[in-house]
Formats: sequence, structure tokens, C-alpha cells
Amino acid sequence: MSIIQLEESSIFNQLSIFGHQKVVFCKDDDTGLRAIIAIHDTTLGPAVGGTRMWSYATEADALNDVLRLSQAMTYKAAITGLNLGGGKAVIIGDSRTDKSEALMRRYGKFIQNLNGSFITAEDVGTSPKDMEYIRMETKYVTGVPESIGGSGDPSPVTAKGVFMGIKACVKELYGTDNLAGRTVAVQGTGQVGENLVSLLRAENAKVFVSDINEERLGRVAKKYGAEAVNNNNLFDLDFDIYAPCALGATVNSETIARMKCMIIAGSANNQLADEQSDGQLLLDKGILYAPDYLINAGGLINVYSELAGYTKKRTMQLAENIYEATREVLKKSKTEKIPTNIAANRIAEKRIADIRKIKASF
Repeated sequence: MSIIQLEESSIFNQLSIFGHQKVVFCKDDDTGLRAIIAIHDTTLGPAVGGTRMWSYATEADALNDVLRLSQAMTYKAAITGLNLGGGKAVIIGDSRTDKSEALMRRYGKFIQNLNGSFITAEDVGTSPKDMEYIRMETKYVTGVPESIGGSGDPSPVTAKGVFMGIKACVKELYGTDNLAGRTVAVQGTGQVGENLVSLLRAENAKVFVSDINEERLGRVAKKYGAEAVNNNNLFDLDFDIYAPCALGATVNSETIARMKCMIIAGSANNQLADEQSDGQLLLDKGILYAPDYLINAGGLINVYSELAGYTKKRTMQLAENIYEATREVLKKSKTEKIPTNIAANRIAEKRIADIRKIKASF
């Protein structure tokens, strides 16, 4: 097992751009492990972030992804009022064929060597079972199965937060947060997407669903009475709300030009392909965007609750707070005439700066 640590190194320009405290490269020939752990900021508490396993085209792509995602975790914890820092990890490989107990346990040893500065959980390509393997080597992991004392699947909590974010946006535009009769396009019918579809249909919203997995798409559409549509045709449809719940960067200059919706609010990370230009494009077009890292914070809330020993009821209550947090961001955006993603960033940055001053005074 070999390890390389880069702390504010000039080798990668990205580190200075994103302002990370530490980036750890993990490589183990015996198990085939290649992973990157990024710790962005620990002002508010230990860095927490999921472990994503993905077949990146290049190592540079993996590095860029983990840097962006870990920074978003810092902001997510800050804006939701949690005493946690931001981190993230990626394992380079195909989760369907390259994953093994040995690989996950070896990865767990790398986490253990960070002595609690990074706590992980599941993400795309990993599962509660994988977290159980990691737990065999370190205590710095959450989201393990409920059968062994963990909080289990965080997707219902994440979906609840997204749902509350959608309602906050509807309230802003229409004066009521009732979703009956509203049309919502949910892109991605994985665990979070499916839970969101369930919540939307329970409020009598009309729901379109799309997914590259046709079997899963058909099952979810039939189960909840939603209408299945092709991914390529999604933006040709008329609907009120676009809820991206798969991978990021689906909101870009090309798709924004095609969009007919009034609201974008979903669970996917890094929905804006370009944080600066795309946020402004949405503002200019009059599309209300609920910042992804705010309304998809349910997963992090679930982790926080597990660490704090909260009940499921309390966890859901914390997720419901995303409604008021979203309203605050929308108000700041409107008052200052700035994109909602910038408004959210400023609120998060202020909290981090305030807490940093408190800690520095002792």
C-alpha cells in the first residue's frame, strides 16, 4: 500500500483554485485500488463526504471531480447549519466489475490513516455493504446498514430535502407551495429519483421521468403513474420544474437555450456546467434555480444524524429545514439581483468566516 499526500502543492493548479487543505492519492497494486481523497475545509468540523466509484476517462478528470465535489460539501454543510467540514473521495474503476471486499477494506485503511479528519459515506457506485467493508478497517465511515447500527440508505432523506426545495421555489413563483397540477420532469430514476417521484405523485403533481436505464425507467413510471420519456426529447416538453437527479452538468448553455421550465431543482451534484456563466444565464432567462448543494443536502444531514445519534424523525425534521434555507437564498438572490448559486455561496462563506473568527479568538 502506497500513499502520496499533497498539501497545498503547486503541482496541481486546481488546489490553489479550490483552496483545499489536503489531497491524498491512494494506490494499492494488490487490490487494484486507485483513489483520491480530497479534504477541502475543516473549519466547521471534520470533513465528511461520500466515496464515488466511477470509470473516469483520465486521472485528471477524477481529480477535477473530487476537487469540485469536496468544495461543494463544505458549502453544503455550512449553508445547512451543520458542524461539519467538506470532503469527498473517488475510486477510479467500474463499480460493477472492479469492486471487491479487499479493495474496499484496503481503501478503509487509507481513511484510518487520516485519523478522523475525513469521514466517508456512500455515493454513486458504492453501497451500504461497501461501507460495511470499510467499517472493518476504520470507524470513520457512516451509512452502514441499519442492522449493524448505522443509518442505512440516505436516499429517502435526500429526496425529502429536494422535495422541500421544490416547494420553496414554487412558493416563490406562485405564492403557494401546493404542487397539485404542477408538471415536473425528473431526470434519473435511481434511489433518490424514485423517492422524489413518490413524494411528487403523493401531492398529485404530474411527473415525467427519464433514465438511460430503460428497465428501471419503465418500472418507476408504472409504479407511480408517471410518464416515461426519452432523455434526448426531455427539453422539448413543456413542464414547470426540471429535477435533474442523475449526473451533473445537464444545465449548460445548450440546454438552457432549449428549456421551457420555470424552475430547476434536483438532487444531482454540480448541475451547472459553468458555475459563473450558467447561473447568470438562468437569471437572465427568468428560470429559478435551487442550488444543488443546498437542496440535496439530505444525504449529509443523514450522515450528521448518524454521527450525532439522532432518530429518523429528527433527521427528517432537519431535512424539512431545507425549505426555509432555500427561501433565504431566493430572497438574497432577488434583493441583490444575483444568481441563486452566488447567493447561496455568500451565505455559506459568511458562516464559515464567522466560525473561523470565533475559533481564532481562543
